[in-house]
Amino acid sequence: MTNTVTADFIHVFEPGEDSARPPLLLLHGTGGDERDLLPLGRAVAPGASLLSPRGKVLEGAAPRFFRRLAEGVFDEADLTARTHELADFVEEARERHGLPAPIALGFSNGANIAASLLLLRPEVLAGAALLRAMPPFREPPSPDLSGKPILLLSGLMDPIMPAAASNVLADGLVALGAEVEHRALPAGHGLIQADIGLLQAWLAQR
Repeated sequence: MTNTVTADFIHVFEPGEDSARPPLLLLHGTGGDERDLLPLGRAVAPGASLLSPRGKVLEGAAPRFFRRLAEGVFDEADLTARTHELADFVEEARERHGLPAPIALGFSNGANIAASLLLLRPEVLAGAALLRAMPPFREPPSPDLSGKPILLLSGLMDPIMPAAASNVLADGLVALGAEVEHRALPAGHGLIQADIGLLQAWLAQR
């Protein structure tokens, strides 16, 4: 396991032991860091390579992947720039470590920038598992996502990412051709055991 700075991203890379599993790009939520989702990644995709960067934007002392203007209101210019920066980091890491395109596993803020990656740089990802996500753009781009597998897990009682917003995101991704599995769980913003079971099953099919 290495913890290094590349393309200005502090990150952890854990090489996998199972070459049949696609690598995971782990994207933490607000206030997390490059180690937050490592246990989850190991649990849901044992043996997979894990690439986990730390968001570069600080909201107070809390790392994020892009700026927001208010709760649920994103700075879309910053989001666009940060998305391309993250995509470049992923491509550089793939070349350095000899990795195929990863599946993004993002939670909250990390899930939102993963959704932005799908919309702005879809070639970077083999798919995505979006945990507690909402549409990243008011007027989203329209890439061809034909056949791109996406798991979207929302919480019916989530006060931060309302289930209705997740429905809008799911519908938009389906309209672009993605293969979307959307589950609305009896949960709030935090993850529950059902999230882990659904993640394991979905990733096993990849």
